[in-house]
Amino acid sequence: MNDQLRATLQQMPKAELHIHIEGSLEPELIFALAERNGVALAYPSVEALRAAYAFEDLQSFLDIYYAGASVLLKEQDFYDMGSAYLARAAADKVLHAEIFFDPQTHTARGVPMADVVNGLHRACRDSDVSATLILSFLRHLSEEDAFATLEAALPHRDKFIGIGLDSSEVGNPPEKFARVFARCRELGFHLVAHAGEEGPPAYIETALDLLRVERIDHGVRCLEDAALTARLAREQIALTVCPLSNTKLRVFDTMAEHNLLRLLEAGLLVTVNSDDPAYFGGYMNANFIALFEALPLGLAHAQRLARNGFQAAFLPADVKQRYLDAVDAFFASR
Repeated sequence: MNDQLRATLQQMPKAELHIHIEGSLEPELIFALAERNGVALAYPSVEALRAAYAFEDLQSFLDIYYAGASVLLKEQDFYDMGSAYLARAAADKVLHAEIFFDPQTHTARGVPMADVVNGLHRACRDSDVSATLILSFLRHLSEEDAFATLEAALPHRDKFIGIGLDSSEVGNPPEKFARVFARCRELGFHLVAHAGEEGPPAYIETALDLLRVERIDHGVRCLEDAALTARLAREQIALTVCPLSNTKLRVFDTMAEHNLLRLLEAGLLVTVNSDDPAYFGGYMNANFIALFEALPLGLAHAQRLARNGFQAAFLPADVKQRYLDAVDAFFASR
């Protein structure tokens, strides 16, 4: 990669649409919060914890992810976590972020819903980055648990814009949550769901048809189904792709094998995101650079991916257009 392309990737305006805020918890902050809250960790040092970030699959990652989240106990903890991510996002020229949070990870430990939502919302409000929240249900839990979580969150509904579905995909198909997503749709929330990462392309179709989601998180396995790929292109359903995550969790063995370029060539509305950046080795710029180093991508692809991020965002049309104009102005100056 030449210096001009690298600088372009680092400086271009970006939107991030697939970031799990709990997955932005760096080991240093985990230890600081553990000390503040009197939580005993299973690791003797920051270095030992970071060394444990060696995952073989989605489940082995989730095990340590939930252990890390155990230090989050008070509203200020969620504020500090959100603020730390948003500072890193700003450094990577992220202008707008739509942030997933998993309340069930915390309420199951006795943390009040209000502390989770209010802490994160304050962090979004106080940041220079435009940031909104998407409440995600944990799909390895029951739909009844999701309904209970939704009801507990509704007093704070002005503080989040959408509903998502994450955690262990295999064995937890989208249809498991059809009723609760129907309720969320009635309430006027934006809807998204993880599908087609470890799970089959059929999960993407079910998320679209039964959950009626507006975006697919990951979705990289869509290319295994030609009719589905054509539909995603025709309907311009955004895919929030996470390259470093995909290689860390062995969806692809190497970045050179990643199918992002083929997704673009199929006419799909592909976006680049960081997923769980503290665990997967990089925030937005690191994901872009890893992709562009491994695949035959150039300036035109960079502009298209930057535009796609804002095009797929849940923003008013006039605000979206201002961001798109900013992307085009940036590239016109290169």
